[in-house]
Amino acid sequence: MPSSLGSHTVTHTSTTDLEPVMFVHTSEARRLIPSASRWNSIEIDFNLLPQSSMANDSIPSQYSKSYQYNLVITDKKHFKRCLYISVSTVFLILALLLLLHFLPSKHHHDRPSKNLTLALNQALTFFDAQKSGVYPNNSPVKFRASSGLQDGNSGSKPANLEGGFYDSGNNIKFSFPTAYTVTLLSWSVIEYHDKYADIGELDHVKDIIKWGSDYLLKLFVPPNTTSDTILYSQASLMNNFIGSANSDAKVPNDINCWQRPEDMDYKRTVSFCDNTASDLAGEIVAALSAASLVFKEKHVYSGELVTAAEKLFESAITKLHPARQGTYTKVDACGGEARNFYSSSGHQDELVWGGTWLFFATGDNSYLGYATEEFDYAVGNETSADKGVFYWNNKLTANAVLLTRLQFFRDLGFPYEASLGASMDMTDSLMCSYLSSQKMTPGGLIIQRPNLGAARLEYAATASFLSKLYSDYLDLLRSSGRSCRGFGFSLDMLRNFSTSQARENPMKMSYMVGFGDKFPSQVHHRSASIPWDGQYYSCKDGEDRWQFSKDPNPNLLLGAMVAGPDQFDKFIDQRDKQEFTEPSISSNAGLVAALIALHPPPYLPSSKTKGMNLGIDQMGIFAKFL
Repeated sequence: MPSSLGSHTVTHTSTTDLEPVMFVHTSEARRLIPSASRWNSIEIDFNLLPQSSMANDSIPSQYSKSYQYNLVITDKKHFKRCLYISVSTVFLILALLLLLHFLPSKHHHDRPSKNLTLALNQALTFFDAQKSGVYPNNSPVKFRASSGLQDGNSGSKPANLEGGFYDSGNNIKFSFPTAYTVTLLSWSVIEYHDKYADIGELDHVKDIIKWGSDYLLKLFVPPNTTSDTILYSQASLMNNFIGSANSDAKVPNDINCWQRPEDMDYKRTVSFCDNTASDLAGEIVAALSAASLVFKEKHVYSGELVTAAEKLFESAITKLHPARQGTYTKVDACGGEARNFYSSSGHQDELVWGGTWLFFATGDNSYLGYATEEFDYAVGNETSADKGVFYWNNKLTANAVLLTRLQFFRDLGFPYEASLGASMDMTDSLMCSYLSSQKMTPGGLIIQRPNLGAARLEYAATASFLSKLYSDYLDLLRSSGRSCRGFGFSLDMLRNFSTSQARENPMKMSYMVGFGDKFPSQVHHRSASIPWDGQYYSCKDGEDRWQFSKDPNPNLLLGAMVAGPDQFDKFIDQRDKQEFTEPSISSNAGLVAALIALHPPPYLPSSKTKGMNLGIDQMGIFAKFL
């Protein structure tokens, strides 16, 4: 299909057309964030000379004639001076070239790098706006303050559940997506901590992770001789427990009340779970384990995270008959109203996910044994709608990538060959599904879970992250590509796809608040929509004056990625259209992971990189094995 540099046409290949040497042309546009320049390059083969089948010696030369000239030097003094000047000039040029070659270059990011650096800072800042508890004085977000300080104190089992993150545009704290968020952010740091450090964001992202892991530690009460394990599935929800959307509109709660979290004065109780909430337990195990690797240099804290993860995993797996394992949303006292927002479709993927991360955190092969033995069973129970999607409800695709990483860089041999090999095949098939997908918006944004009728940016972000991460793994192996079902893909194809999901869109706007010239102005978010003026505003004030207002939000929710457009690239920027305009911590975690994966690596002298500088830590995840 013809295209030009000024206007690119998006072409999508079918699986049967996929060839090892194919160049996939991706959309010019940035889906999540805009940039004034292209992030990928286009190679053009300029054939300046005509091809000929004739032998070289049979072509008559246009320079075949020779001539003789008599050169007479009339002034030797001038000749010697000219000769000295010419030779000196040549040596001077050579010296300058050598100097430029060997002098260390300053590290200047080009414009796309600067765009990605700014985008990362803003995407991380969104988490600062979502913090609950005693609010930090040094926060970059100035329209927030301390809130939820009494969370957990009401009910039959009082506990200190202060802290954590408000999930999205409401004042709810869900344990399940919080744990997923901590896991994904931790994974991005484990892989790309050099990039974070290079752009000055490592301390920032580690502060966000610790804010989440500190909270997760509070959610788990280990069993003793008189009681079973207790997990708090929701902290800070609404009326009946911290996480209730009571149907009685007359009773204020976190759904029907449009109010800043600092002004909340309605009852916020807590929901309790036991160790039958296997999915919740598995995700918290994964989060604590991954975070322990982020903080491995802080031995005491890292050890505390690992100890809690092992105790919770033992409680959920070792001492529990499989017949009692299940999802937290199936039990009223545990799932409560959370099922209306984060209804888990199964628990096997979280248990495998937790076991895998616990293996990396400890180096204990028994956890890997559990993960590999149960992986096939989990894949067999995966819902059709979730296949190939990595998000808060499904971890199998990401788990396959993690196990493939293990196979690539620390092959453990028997008895793991079959399981790790199957994971590698699954990962290759996942990449092929990205590249050959026929489910795209007109602008080229991948549509996963099309039954929703929308192109959720949450899914596009994690697809971008996994594809770029996998291309970096292959690059470390010096591999030019892989194949699946007899068809091949190259590293460039993966990277072009990854970049294409973070580029412009037909709406000609950024879907991340505060980035670029045009972005959503009516984000579905209580704190952002109510003025920060020192005045108390009731639920009724919020509903009457701001919830349905058509005015832009008075507070800029910097870095928040909204839900995104529909399947036709249409986006409605209205506060009451939360299917378009609501952000969430789990979505932004995927955005951060994609942006850091796409960010160029830090500058290192060629003598230190040995020709390989991808900004990824190949062996850091194996710290407990060394």
